[in-house]
Order: sequence, then C-alpha cells, then structure tokens
Amino acid sequence: MKIGIVVSVLFLFSACSENQDWKIYGGNKEGNRFSTLSQINVSNVKDLEVAWTYDTGENKDSLNSFGDIQCQPIVVNGIMYGTSPAMKLFALDASTGKQLWKFNPFEKISTKQRSHALRGVAYWQDGDDKRILYGVGPKLLAINADNGELIESFGKHGEIDLHEGLGDKVSLGHDVGELSVKLTTPGIIFKDLIIIGITVSEAGDAAPGYIRAFNVKTGKLAWVFHTIPLPGEYGYETWPKDAYKKIGGANCWAGLVLDEKRGLVFAGTGSPSSDFYGGDREGQNLFANCILALNASTGKRVWHYQTVHHDLWDRDLPCQPNLVTVNYQGKSIDALAQATKDGLIFLLNRETGEPLFPINEVSVPISPALPGEHPWPTQPIPTKPKPFSLQELNESTITNRTHEAREYVMQRYLTSTRGSKYMPPSLDGSLYLGLGGGAEWGGNATDTDGILYVNSNNMLWFIQMRNALASSSSLYSRGESLYQTSCFTCHGGLYRDPKYSSKMQDIPSLADIGSRMSRSQIESILSTGKGRMPSFQHFSKEDLKEVVNFLIKDPKLSTANPVVQNKQQRKMNEFPYAPPFLSNGIRQFRDHENYPALIPTWGTLNAINLNTGEPVWQVPLGAYPELVKQGVSNTGTENHGGPLATSGGLIFIAATFDEKLRAFDKATGKILWEKKLPAGGFATPISYMINGKQYIAIAAGGTRYKLKPGGSYVSFALPSSN
Repeated sequence: MKIGIVVSVLFLFSACSENQDWKIYGGNKEGNRFSTLSQINVSNVKDLEVAWTYDTGENKDSLNSFGDIQCQPIVVNGIMYGTSPAMKLFALDASTGKQLWKFNPFEKISTKQRSHALRGVAYWQDGDDKRILYGVGPKLLAINADNGELIESFGKHGEIDLHEGLGDKVSLGHDVGELSVKLTTPGIIFKDLIIIGITVSEAGDAAPGYIRAFNVKTGKLAWVFHTIPLPGEYGYETWPKDAYKKIGGANCWAGLVLDEKRGLVFAGTGSPSSDFYGGDREGQNLFANCILALNASTGKRVWHYQTVHHDLWDRDLPCQPNLVTVNYQGKSIDALAQATKDGLIFLLNRETGEPLFPINEVSVPISPALPGEHPWPTQPIPTKPKPFSLQELNESTITNRTHEAREYVMQRYLTSTRGSKYMPPSLDGSLYLGLGGGAEWGGNATDTDGILYVNSNNMLWFIQMRNALASSSSLYSRGESLYQTSCFTCHGGLYRDPKYSSKMQDIPSLADIGSRMSRSQIESILSTGKGRMPSFQHFSKEDLKEVVNFLIKDPKLSTANPVVQNKQQRKMNEFPYAPPFLSNGIRQFRDHENYPALIPTWGTLNAINLNTGEPVWQVPLGAYPELVKQGVSNTGTENHGGPLATSGGLIFIAATFDEKLRAFDKATGKILWEKKLPAGGFATPISYMINGKQYIAIAAGGTRYKLKPGGSYVSFALPSSN
C-alpha cells in the first residue's frame, strides 16, 4: 500500500517539467544554501502564506524530553524527507505535507542514545535503488526511500556502528566501542561513498574525530583520515609522542562539502579534548581546527589550513565551508570560504589552500598560563574579508541599555580579567568574545555574485578554570570524579553563580537538579541523552548510580575513588584523559535582567562581498518582544539556524528568540516579510518547486533559549491567484 502511494506520487512529479528539488543538505554539494527559483521575489513576498503544516506526531507531553529540531529537510522527486524531535524519519508529499511513511528507529535498532541533534539526511540513488542515510546515536542507518524500511544488505541488517575505523585496544590502548559517537550532520555522497564526520565528547573521554568513508551499497569502511595523526603520518610531530592514544576530538561535526569535478572533499574540524586546557598536548595540534582538503576517493590529504593553533577556547569550525567562485584581481578563482565562531572568514584557493587575501600570523598573549600549559605564540588573522562580529572588548562595548544594566555589568567587568580573545584561560576567570557567536552550525548562504550571507551573535562569555586535583578531602567520591571528567566543562560546579548565569543559558547549572528531577529521570537522561547532551552509554550501571548520587548530593551513597589521588602520575597514553585543570563551565555574561552584557546589536545578519573582502550590509536579526513593547526594537537576538538565498532577491532566515521566519531584501538587508512560527525555527529553511509552484519550508522545533517545544514543519507559498 505504502509503496503504491509513493510510486504514483513519483509518476505525477516526473510528468511535470516545472519541478525543482532540494536534494542535498546545504542545497548543493558546494553547501551554498542558494536556490535559483525566483517566483517568490521582492515584489510579492509580502503575500507569502502558509501552504501546509506537518505535525511530526510526537506526544506533546514528551517534546520537552527532546531538543530543538535542527533538521534542514531535503526534497527529491517532490518528496520531502526529514526527522522528528524523537529522531524518526519521515517522507511527505512536499506539495501538501501529507505523510507517505514514517520510520521509528527504536523499533528496529538497539541504542541507548534516544535524543540528539539531527541536522539533515543524505540521499543516494542508483536506478531503482534509492536510499536515505542518517545517524541515530552511534549508528548509521540505510533506509529505503520508497517505503521507509531498513535495507538489510547495508552493514548489519541496515546499520553500521559508527565506532568502526576509530581504532581498538591494540592500536589505541583502550576500547572506543562504548564512547559517545554521533552523526549529527549528514554525510556527503561521492559516487558510491558516503563521507562523514562525527560528534564526540569534548571531555577527557572523547573518541578520536576521524573522517571516514563507507560504501553506500554495502556499508563497508572504505577509508579513514586520522585527524590526530598516528606515528609516521604527516602532522604527528605537532603533538606529544603517542598523543593519539589519549587525546580525542579534532572532529568534523558541522558537515562536509564536495568539489565533484576535482574529486575533493572539504571539512572543517574542531578542537582537541579537553576544551580549555592543552598542557598534555603541547604543539600546534594538526589537524584540529583545520580546513582540510581530502581526496574523496582515498581520503588522502591534499592540503590543510589551520585556523587556530593549539586551541584553548573551543573554537571549532562550526559550519560547512562554502565553495564559491570569486572575481579576484581580475581573475575568476574557484575558492573556499570558511566562517568561524569568532567572526572571521578564511578565503582560500580551492585547489591549493593558498589564501586569496593576506593572512597575518599575529602575536597573542601566552601568559599568564596554567601550569603545564604551552600556548601557541601566534594566531592567523585574515586581513580580508573583514570580521562580521565584535572583535574587541572595552568599556565602550559594554551595555548601555539602561543605567542599572550598565552599572551591574561594569561592576563585574572591572573586577574580571579581560583583553585579547586569545588570553589563556586562568584560575581567576576571564571574559571572552568569540566562544559562541560569529558563525554557527546553521551555515552560510552564497549567491552567484560572490556575496556571502551569514548570521552571527555578539555575546560575552566568562570562563574560570579550577584545579581538578584540589579537594577538601584526600579522596574524591567516584561520582564526583566522573562528574568532573565528563560533565564539568559544560555544566560547571554544583553551585549557582548569579554573576554569570541566567534563565536564558543554553546549558543549565545542575546545582539543584535533585529538587527538580527524580533519580530515575536523571538516570534516564544520562543513559539516553537529550538535545545537545550526549548519552553516557559508556558508563557502567555502577558508575551511573555514583554520578546520580553525587548530583542529588547524597555523599553517604558514594564510594571513595583512590585513583584520583594519583592523577599527576597518569601516563600519557592512559585513557580516559583526566586533565589537571577543568573549566567551571562556560557561562554567558548577561545583565541583571538577563539581556546580553554587550551594547546591541546582539544578533546580526551580514552580507559580505567575497570578491573584494568588504562588507555590503549588516542589520539586526530578531527582537525581544518585551523590549519592543518598550520601544527598543533594533537589538537583534541570539540566533541559531542558517540563511537561504534565492534568485528572487531574498534571504530567508528564522533562528531567533522571537520565533519568526523573515525575508530580507538581498540587496539592502531590509525586512520585507515576517511570520511567527508555531515554535522557534532553529534550523535552516529550504526552497523547492512542484508543478510550477515555489515553496519555502522550515522546521519549527522550539526549546532553545528555554522557549516552548514544537514538532512541526511549515511550508509557505504564494496564493494561487499570484
């Protein structure tokens, strides 16, 4: 029955010539989030209305158990494929929103991970063999695109284990099989290969973030690129001896792009573990924080460019690169543009990796540094394109929203360490720009004229390190030890610091978690994950119990852990890595009413001319409804989700605190249309055409910034009379 419905729908769409799909995450293999459609344009976008809404069918009471929907769906032959908050895969008639089939992975596969970010799916076809590939926890699944069934011939009954190719006890000295590994951003298809990066832990138990290719038909591993080099490999000397046995991370979690003609795949990698302390990884640390060009057939390195040396600030490359063609000094150059968390753009020759505009190695502070730390003395700063987010922190950039807000923030500002965004983290605590801001995982759009469109955040952050060896007693409890190594970096200590925390923090304090959740609820989240939080499936039942004992502050139930006394004697190849210094948890610095501590604009949409390296325009993105009521409307808000550019002269983007989808004039940045979504649109919109009608669609999943949850997809079109 299901197959018959799909076949008839396919026949209908194939018979119509006025169709255009959105087949790939990012719009095309170059990742440009650009549609050539122009039926919806600057003159008629004001008439845009809801064409259909699809409810993913999650139980409304359970939506808070999941994160926001970050999925950018794809449309192939008029059928939309996307995912629900609970990681179910669905197929819809993309002209009506009618469901054709739905696949629930947890009825078919075994995994403890029940919730994590899913930003999209991949599609592959060979004749009548049509497959959707997507990740659920540590599994990569192959699903029949016609009927939503697992393809038994792929891997083991339709799935492969994403730990494959990451090493084993013989090569690494420890087993990676239970470590947190997820495919949050879909892979890229090259011929019969799916090439993937992964999301891993950012603590001492991080798996290595190798980039790998698997055969789409069989699921067999085709090649592996070691982002933390093994002995004898290029870059091995940029780490301490045998660092690969202990250090994880250096992973590409934000997605890859492909130059199919040249057979090159490009990736941006993240920081090594653990975040904020690198004393046991002295050196430049290739290939962490790198733009990589790999041979798509073999995985061999063609070139690399490192954007942060020896990262101490978690400055992962947060989005796909954009493959563009620019007019540089009178020549047409195939280039790559990579935007960063701290608002920089690296514009490189796609074939060679050479910068088009000069990039200076600038001296940066290396002291005071934590004991054992070895900060890199220089960092690469592009001369062009110009930065698109705030780069300098001083009194003139501190909020002046109200007299009370400025006084509150200035008091904290004057008593905190501040200065360069490259200051080494310290025990005293420091204020930073560029930890979360600049570009984000929503990605960027580029049009055929070489203009790049990127949304950004201006946010101030506070980081304070602590001595993980210091304790009021000679021994830590087992639960406290596990919490420090696995949870502390994100959540911080079990206290509430009113100076640097607020109700709008994405990562909450767990200070009073025992009064808000039961033991069973805490254990469930630790086991299955939730939103950005991974599953701690590698914890034994005993360890899980000990962590919960610590969280609910019942030391009588926790056992002593004498191993912690000997952290300083741990060998370089011992795993999991237990750094001597840990972050107290990164915190946004906000004023007394929970608004950002900086002068507005807090969120922006930017147009940048890559041909010249100069900005075209920058406008506020989003508004806080309560401030609008006070007559303050141009602040912008924190935003997550990316832009869509179209040949109709428009930029579509949601992403903001006020839960709206907006259309901007591509030439001027002026808002031409906006619509409140059923929930926050923290995803990237797409555009497609069916039977001569253009649609704009986006996921409305909510929950980010502690907004209401949602579970729907909304598609917009012009009225039929248009």
